[in-house]
Amino acid sequence: MGVEEFEFHEENGAEEQTGNDAGIEAGSDDPLIGTGHVTELTGKYKDWFLDYASYVILERAVPHTDDGLKPVQRRILHAMRQIEDGRYNKVANIIGQTMQYHPHGDASIGDALVQLGQKKLLIDTQGNWGNIFTGDGAAASRYIEARLSKFALEVVFNPRTTAWKLSYDGRNKEPVTLPVKFPLLLAQGVEGIAVGLASKILPHNFNELIDASIAHLQGKSYELYPDFPTGGLVDVSRYNDGLRGGAVKIRAKISKLDKKSLVISELPFGQTTTSLIDSVLKANEKGKIRIRKIDDNTAGTVEIVIHLLPGADPDVTIDALYAFTDCEVPASPNACVIRDEKPCFIGVSEILRESVENTVQLLTLELQIRLDELGEIWHYASLERIFIENELYEPIKLCKTEESILETIETGLVPFRKKLRRDVIREDLVRLSNIPIKRISKFSIYKAEEFIRQTEAEMEEVKNHLANIIPYSISYYRQIKKKFGTGRERKTEIRGFDTITATEVALANAKLYVNRAEGFIGTGLKKDEYVCDCSDIDDIIVIRKDGKFLIAKVSEKQFVGKDIEFAGVFKKNDERTIYNVIYRDGENGTTYIKRCAITGLMRGKEYTLTKGESGSRILYLSVNPNGEAETVKVTLKPRPRVKKLVFDAEFSETDIKGRSSIGNIITRYPVHKIELKEKGVSTLGGRKIWWDETVQRLNIDGKGSYLGEFSGNDRILVLTREGEMRLSGYELTTHFEEDWLVIRKYRPGLIFTVVYYDGEQKLHYIKRFEAEAMEKPSRYFDEHPRSKFILLSVNDFPRLELKFGGKHKKKDPVILEAADFIAVKGYKAKGKRLSNYEVAVVNELEPLRFKVELPEPPVEELPDEPVPGDNEPKIPEGGDTGEQMSLF
Repeated sequence: MGVEEFEFHEENGAEEQTGNDAGIEAGSDDPLIGTGHVTELTGKYKDWFLDYASYVILERAVPHTDDGLKPVQRRILHAMRQIEDGRYNKVANIIGQTMQYHPHGDASIGDALVQLGQKKLLIDTQGNWGNIFTGDGAAASRYIEARLSKFALEVVFNPRTTAWKLSYDGRNKEPVTLPVKFPLLLAQGVEGIAVGLASKILPHNFNELIDASIAHLQGKSYELYPDFPTGGLVDVSRYNDGLRGGAVKIRAKISKLDKKSLVISELPFGQTTTSLIDSVLKANEKGKIRIRKIDDNTAGTVEIVIHLLPGADPDVTIDALYAFTDCEVPASPNACVIRDEKPCFIGVSEILRESVENTVQLLTLELQIRLDELGEIWHYASLERIFIENELYEPIKLCKTEESILETIETGLVPFRKKLRRDVIREDLVRLSNIPIKRISKFSIYKAEEFIRQTEAEMEEVKNHLANIIPYSISYYRQIKKKFGTGRERKTEIRGFDTITATEVALANAKLYVNRAEGFIGTGLKKDEYVCDCSDIDDIIVIRKDGKFLIAKVSEKQFVGKDIEFAGVFKKNDERTIYNVIYRDGENGTTYIKRCAITGLMRGKEYTLTKGESGSRILYLSVNPNGEAETVKVTLKPRPRVKKLVFDAEFSETDIKGRSSIGNIITRYPVHKIELKEKGVSTLGGRKIWWDETVQRLNIDGKGSYLGEFSGNDRILVLTREGEMRLSGYELTTHFEEDWLVIRKYRPGLIFTVVYYDGEQKLHYIKRFEAEAMEKPSRYFDEHPRSKFILLSVNDFPRLELKFGGKHKKKDPVILEAADFIAVKGYKAKGKRLSNYEVAVVNELEPLRFKVELPEPPVEELPDEPVPGDNEPKIPEGGDTGEQMSLF
C-alpha cells in the first residue's frame, strides 16, 4: 500500500489529519487511530515534564534524609537482606533479585552495587571490584561476589520498625525507607543529578560522625568536615556546613623523594591516577612545568613518581603542580535531600541532627516493641504456671468439644485474673489447651518462677532505657564505634592552603623580545632584541624614555610606544624591586634623582615616573631586585661659571618613596651624560620571615611564628620526627616535611636535648648535641623500624620527669636535670640510657636554671679623622616639593 500525502491543519490548538487513505487506520491496533478522536496537545508537555521531573527527583537521583539512600541503593540492600545466609552471593544473582523492586534495568543496579561495595561500609566484597585509585572497573557481575557486612546487618535492618509499600508491579513489598540508626548519608556521601537540581554531599569520617552524634545528644557543639577515601589534603575554610555556595579545595599529597624527583602518595577526591597523570603531561606539554618522565607504581597504595629535568626546582614544581594540574581541584557541596516527599537544601549539621533524632525514635520504637514482647512472654509464662501448678487441666478431661475445653479453662482462670497484667483472650486459652502432656509432667515450678523473675528484670531494664533514652542512645553510638570504628581513622588531612600565584610558579616557557625604536614588544619578535625569558601568563612592564610606563600582558606582538628605555617581567606587589631613576623635568628643566617601588597597577593604563611636564626625559634608570643603591658619575655640559662639571651621585643617600614622588634635585644645569661608577649593595636590610603552621609555608605577611630576619647565606634549620636534620633556604616557595618538628633560623651554638626510644635496644636514650650546618639531611638518632621520637627541648637546662611502666609502674617518678646528666656531644652520638627501668612517659618541666647572657664590653669610639674633601659642599637631600637649593 502506497504512502499518500497528508495535510495538517491547526485548528483550536489541535492537529487534524486528512487524506485519500484516511480509512486505512480503521483496522489498526492503535487505539488513537481510526477513532475519529482529536487529542489536545496543549498543556500536555508541561504536565508530562513535571511528572517526569518529580519522578527523577524522588525516585532516582536524590537520597532520602531518613536512611541516606537513593531508591536503587535501598532496593539493592533490601534484596541482599532477602537472600542473606552469611555466605557470598554472585553479584549477577543480587542484580536479578533487585530487579523485582527496581524497574530500570540491570546496568544501573550493577553500577550502584559496585559503588556501594567500593565504599567498604555496607557490603563485604570478594573478587575484583575495581580500584578507586586507578579508576579500573570491576569484573563482570558473574565473577564477583558480595554479602552484607556485619555493620549493615546490625544498623540498617529491622523488619519490625520498617514501613512497607508495594513494589512497582505490585507483586512484592519493599521498604519506604530502611530503619538506619547511623548518619549513613554523611558517611558515604552522594552525588546525583536530577531535573532542575543536583545533590552533592561529600563523605565524612565514620568515627567523627559518631562523636558528633554523641555531642549533639549531650548538647555540645561540634564541627563536621569531609574525609575522602583517597586521602589527600583539604582546605575547609569555605565549607559552609555543606550548603550551596560553599566550596572546598582538595590537594594531592606530594613530597620530595630527592632533589630530582617527586612522589604523589595520595589523590584528590574524584581523581584517579590516570586522570592525574594526563593533567600533568598536558601541563608539561604547555611548558607550565618541566619533567623528564612520570612513573605510575600504584597498586594497593598510590605511588606516582615524577622525575624532574636537570635544574628544575622541586619546591617550585610542587606549587606549579597545584596551580596547573589536577593535583588541586575544587569541590562545591550541594546538600539536597528528600524530606517529607519534597527536595530541600540543608547543611550537614542539620542532616546529622535529623539522623540522630531518627535514631533515637527508632531505638525508642525497638525498646517499646521489646517491652511489649516481654509483656506477652511474662503473661503466657504466668498463665502456664497457674494452669499447671493449679492442675486446671484436670477438668478438661470430661469435655467433649473444643469450645467446652476453652470454656472450662477460662472458668478455672477466673480466681487468678488479679495476678495477671491483662485480660485472658481466646488465643491464650488455645495455647494452654495445646500444651503437651510431656511438658506438663516435666514442669518445674522453680524454673518457671526463675524465668518469670528474669523476664520481669529485663522488663525493668527496658523501662529504664526508655526513661533514659538519651544516655541509652549515647551508649548505642559508643558500642557501634567500639565494634566497627577500628581502622576507620581520618584519611584526609585538614589544612589551610596558601594562595599560589600562577605567575610566580609558572616556568619561563617563552622568550621576550623588544623593538625599542618602533615600540613593539612580544614573544614573536624573534629578529629583534632579546629581553628575558618569561611565561605566557606573565605581566611585563615597559618604561619609555619620556618617563611614562605601563603594565601589559605577555603577547606575541603589541605596540607599547616608541623609545623604550626598559622592558622586563613585572611582579605584582613586589616591594623589594627598587627603580633608581634620574630624570630631567621638561625640555630644559631641573634634573631630579629618585628611588621608588612600582606595585599595584592596572594593565593598559599609562603612568609616569617624572613630574609629567612635556619634554621630560629619563637620563638614567636601573632596576634592582633587592634594593641595591649604586653610585653614578654625572657629567654636566660646559657652561660659564660652572667650576665642577663632573661629580658623583649616590643613590644610597636618597630615600625610597612612592612612584609618584618628585625626588631630590641633583642639579639645575644641563646634564651631558650619566655613567655607572660603582655597583651598590642592598639598602633594604634583611627579609623578615614568618612560619605559618596552618598552611605550613613561609611568608612575609606576619602570619604565624616569627623566624627572624634573613639575608645572604642565612639558613633555616629543620628537624623531623623521623630523626632527620638539615638546613634549608628561606625562599617562600620552599616545602617542608610533613612530620616537621623544629623549623627555626639556624645559628651556631644552638643546643638540642632529644629523648628517643631505641627500637633495637628497646630502651629510652637521651642525647644533647649542637646543630651543625649541613645541607644534606642527616640523622640525629638511629634509623630502626621500631625507633621513635619521644621529646625535644631547646632549653639550655631542661628538666625531665620520668614515669615508669610495666613491672616498675609503682616506682615513684624521677626528675632529671638533663644538663647534669649528659654532656653536649656530636649529633651522631648514640646518647645515654635514660633509665634501667621501663619508662612509660617522659614529660618536660619548667626549667629552674637559665643561661645568663653577659653584655659585651662597650667599644670606645674614636673621633673620625678628617677626610680630604670633607669641607666641600655636598648635594643636599630634599623632599618631594622640588624646592631644594642646587650646588651647580
